[in-house]
Amino acid sequence: MLIFASQDGISKYLAGQYNAMSIVMIRYWAFAIFVLALVSRQKGIKSAAKTNMPFLQLGRGILLGAQVILAAYQFAELGLVNTHVVFASYPVFVTLFSIPILGEKVGWARGLAVLSGFLGVVVIVQPGSSVFDPMSLLPLLSAALFAMYNIMTRYVARSDSGETSFFWTGIGGLLISSLIGPFFWSMPQGMDWVWMLILCITGAGGHYTMIKALEIAEASSLQPFSYLQLLFASMIGVFVFGEVITIPIVVGGGIIVSAGLFTIWRERRKSQLA
Repeated sequence: MLIFASQDGISKYLAGQYNAMSIVMIRYWAFAIFVLALVSRQKGIKSAAKTNMPFLQLGRGILLGAQVILAAYQFAELGLVNTHVVFASYPVFVTLFSIPILGEKVGWARGLAVLSGFLGVVVIVQPGSSVFDPMSLLPLLSAALFAMYNIMTRYVARSDSGETSFFWTGIGGLLISSLIGPFFWSMPQGMDWVWMLILCITGAGGHYTMIKALEIAEASSLQPFSYLQLLFASMIGVFVFGEVITIPIVVGGGIIVSAGLFTIWRERRKSQLA
């Protein structure tokens, strides 16, 4: 989570200097090389690419790529704190989307968590007030996209291996960023190439450490640690970029995180009882 938060900080800096599309395109080129190298060493590219749901696998990769592009833009325009605190609502969206797509049933407790999560968002963005900025709703869209990616990942996991999903994640992101990125190309200058290199390394390093973590612990036990990215990103935003944490952010963020942790706890308890 510290690596991912550092990556977000670098993305914020670079997206403030260059178009976010070109930044994400270079990042995905490096990520695709990492994915191809990893799967070829483990089970071979042909074996990793084999899937019964190619369009769904490609679609989820494209969806994540779109979310990454949107996030890079938000980091530059809204800041790390404002983006991450609203984005933390994505587990609530996962619960919401799991009803029609995965056919899961949501009881009163999880329903209350969903409502609480959106209440936290309302506290932060303050719609209808004089300080409301429509741009602040973009992290909510980003959270919804990431949640849909998670739901689609669960769906394809019913028949495909983790290596196959990982392979198509890289291919989908590479496709959307390469199709759109060249139209917004901005050539990095001087030391910014060094930051670009570090961004690519942190991108691959973050996913590699996540894979290793999943090898030694269950996903349900690791998911609460995802909120550490909010903490680390907020610290980078405040101490590096001079962002300000307001009372509505603290209150709303607390509600969102509490709702998300409760949702994760319910999911884990449900899986243990099954």
